[in-house]
Amino acid sequence: MENETKKEIMFNRMKEKKKEVKIVRRIVLAIVLIVLIGGGIAAYSGYNYVKSALQPMDENSEKVIPITVEIGSNLDSIATLLEKNEIIKDARIFKYYAKFNNESDFQAGDYGLTQAMTLDELIESLKTGKVYREPVFTMTVPEGLTLGQIAAVVEKRTAHSAEDFLELVKDPVFIDEMINKYPTLLTDEVKGENVRYAFEGYLYPATYAFYEENPSLEEIVDQMLSSTATVVAPYTDVLAEQEKTVHWLLTFASLLEEEATASTDREMIASVFFNRLDEGIPLQTDPTVLYAFEGERDNIASDKNTEHPYNTYSVQGLPPGPIANPGQASIDAVLNAPESDNLYFLADENGTNYFSESYEEHLQKIEEHLR
Repeated sequence: MENETKKEIMFNRMKEKKKEVKIVRRIVLAIVLIVLIGGGIAAYSGYNYVKSALQPMDENSEKVIPITVEIGSNLDSIATLLEKNEIIKDARIFKYYAKFNNESDFQAGDYGLTQAMTLDELIESLKTGKVYREPVFTMTVPEGLTLGQIAAVVEKRTAHSAEDFLELVKDPVFIDEMINKYPTLLTDEVKGENVRYAFEGYLYPATYAFYEENPSLEEIVDQMLSSTATVVAPYTDVLAEQEKTVHWLLTFASLLEEEATASTDREMIASVFFNRLDEGIPLQTDPTVLYAFEGERDNIASDKNTEHPYNTYSVQGLPPGPIANPGQASIDAVLNAPESDNLYFLADENGTNYFSESYEEHLQKIEEHLR
């Protein structure tokens, strides 16, 4: 009886082991199938991803994206730059594609590229130092222009009138649309109560290429804002550390741009402005008076005494917004101003600047260089 019980126990254990083996086999088979299916899905997804990354980002796009390839840039940095500016989908795939095709020796320089360009077109452009697609026309916006002056440039180079341009940049709906599109560039500061034009100072001075005969005004303004967003992007961390905004930066830089002459030291002028701001002394810069009253220099003496939000003779601090479109040199100067005790400066007829720490010294230099 006891032997039979032992046999039954052994028999049951054997049955349980066989059952366990079957279960283990089934689990292993299920795992293998899952891995195979997952691998297949992953392979298929990977194939589709690589295939899409080899195609243009948007073959219908006409928007030109300005980039600068610095001297000494290698394939890795160029691929990263293209991905960062959304000209390609994946930097690694671009890099492997270029290596597979033995492409190298890319040229440093400024480029206007589009999302419609193929990888071959991008490589050809970067190798020759030229934009692969020939623009229908270009439009140059110099540094130091006001929005009204930019409107005149647009009227001269396109089929759009200056009036239509100004109407668009004052349109609240369009302004909000651009704020939503460029949140790191445009904030509600541009809609401040005393700001004359929301986009004043935000349309970057550059030569713009267009690939259709009659681009819309929306496309033109969008391209200029995009350029500014690209230029100021490297400064966002520094501004955040200093608790400053892009609006503050462009406003300050626009003053330097308008004060500048061919030989002007923008950084030292910035130092003067910083010192006056710290001392609570009005900036007293003539370009703000000219902007405030849209006048000529012949009338500036009387205008200086007239109250206006932009008149830095009658109000302390920076004006409500930029008074012109600053270039890279002026933007850099704001953030690279040296420490000094200078509170005054003047420029002689040749554009040479003279800086002073006291008003008495400033008056003496006026006598020496301007009379």
